[in-house]
Amino acid sequence: MSEFDPHAPYACLLDAVGSSGRADVGVDSVMLGLTWTSCRAGGGFGLAMSPALSTRVLPWPGTLAGRPLGELASWVRAWNPHEATVGLAAANAAINVPGNALMALAEPLERDTDDSASGNLAVFEYFRPRLSGLKVAVIGRYPGLERVLEGLDATVLERAPGEGDLPDPAAEYLLPQADWVFLTSTALINKTFPRLAALSRDAVTVLMGPSTPWLAEWSVFGIDFLAGVRVVDAERAGRVVAEGGGTRLFGEGLHYAVADIGQARMAALKAEIAETYARITALKAEMTAWYGGGNTRRFSGYSDLSALEKRLSRLDSAYTRQWNARHGAGALHGNR
Repeated sequence: MSEFDPHAPYACLLDAVGSSGRADVGVDSVMLGLTWTSCRAGGGFGLAMSPALSTRVLPWPGTLAGRPLGELASWVRAWNPHEATVGLAAANAAINVPGNALMALAEPLERDTDDSASGNLAVFEYFRPRLSGLKVAVIGRYPGLERVLEGLDATVLERAPGEGDLPDPAAEYLLPQADWVFLTSTALINKTFPRLAALSRDAVTVLMGPSTPWLAEWSVFGIDFLAGVRVVDAERAGRVVAEGGGTRLFGEGLHYAVADIGQARMAALKAEIAETYARITALKAEMTAWYGGGNTRRFSGYSDLSALEKRLSRLDSAYTRQWNARHGAGALHGNR
């Protein structure tokens, strides 16, 4: 996957809202909680992570209920973090509904503990058997993460880094070298998603969190797995949001599920590998004929050949990561 138009993910998201048939549904309520923001509309319940800053001068409190979902969802493009958060929650209220086939078919993540405080770590516990010996990057700090990833070559990148974390500019250096990237869907809110996804193009990439829209189209932007949530008790989840809940949201009204959306990307990588190999073979034949014809100067296509061989090596590595993520020992035996 090459660098893509940074506006494209947001256009894709809003197209999905429009095609959901719910864009004109009136919003019942919006709750801007300490940790999570929720939007309820016509039986839909959407979540997004609240901004880590407060303000007393928002111009729209008291005016959101009754507005069309599509109107509020369009705010996801906004640079104001509170507006963008409301926008993503509204988009999720339109998309993440029982009729969403991808969400319905996703594999639920059962946990061996009833500790809701650690429920947000279920995704890492699920994938951990596949991560041994690999370079892992996690965008965003999750409480208790160090316990789950202990012994792995894992690095956390965080906008406000704590002990052991790296600041988010480190993404430019680390993500192109990573084997796996866990990308928080909060990146859709703060507009870092396009760049982070592009940097992770050769890694196995998981888009995760309660803010995740259940859309197979994320594969176009290099996402291989979605790890989002399914709401099982909207009333309970709504109360947790309203009462300032953070990790308690997990297990109290929703649970994680995982969907593999990267099969098409694997097929595209395989086709690109075949095309690149064919071009290399043709150039090598030309080079043999060049020197066989008595030329003593350097083959005119040498630089192209060198670039193609580097490209083939990168593509082979990317495809191997994808294959191992689905067929390696950890994938086959580590989760169930």
